Amino acid sequence: MMKKINCIIIDDEPSSQQVLQQFVNEIDFLALKATCNHALEAKEIMKNEKIDLLFLDINMPIISGLDFYKSLTNPPLVIFTTAYAEYAIEGFDVNATDYLLKPFSFERFFKAVTKVKDILKKDDHQLVVKADKRLHLINFDEILFIQSLGDYVKVHTENNSLTTYSKLSAMLEKLPSKDFIQVHKSYIINTKKINFIEGNHLSVSEHKIPIGQKHKPNLISILNNYS
Repeated sequence: MMKKINCIIIDDEPSSQQVLQQFVNEIDFLALKATCNHALEAKEIMKNEKIDLLFLDINMPIISGLDFYKSLTNPPLVIFTTAYAEYAIEGFDVNATDYLLKPFSFERFFKAVTKVKDILKKDDHQLVVKADKRLHLINFDEILFIQSLGDYVKVHTENNSLTTYSKLSAMLEKLPSKDFIQVHKSYIINTKKINFIEGNHLSVSEHKIPIGQKHKPNLISILNNYS
């Protein structure tokens, strides 16, 4: 059974908040964690609570919904809500799961959150990567290693690579710990893909990956425990 999807409503209009709250409460796979009047309030909540989905109004005071979402290092999925149709293209440019034009029906709302449910259901064995204005679903078994590039990471697979805006630590949290470990400040590797270890490097496919001194004991311990 799939766990509930933790969500936050971020909207400065009380009437819109009320509609969204009513719709969320009608759906058994959604769990409303907070309703916020502005984005900065939501950011504080997200520091202490794991949030899977944002219902985010675009046209808000202090900071717009779009600018807020772009500022997040490892953003949850988002459904943008707004009364202004001209924002739709911008919303999809930041990989929004869907876009709801106010006023919207329950049927339209349900269609949007079902998309989210389907994505997160696949997430049990896949990594969701936002790149090139698309959501890419990558099977864990296809991942060779993940490389940190400052504020971005590059996910290397057997066939290609994708670069996305994320911290390496945030990416590690999304991966199964039994197969993926950090071996260097800039690298996470799939232990199933290791060819050999030589000195302070390991081989994954055709790639030579450095091993950090503080990570080496954990790596050796995990490999020794493999049956």
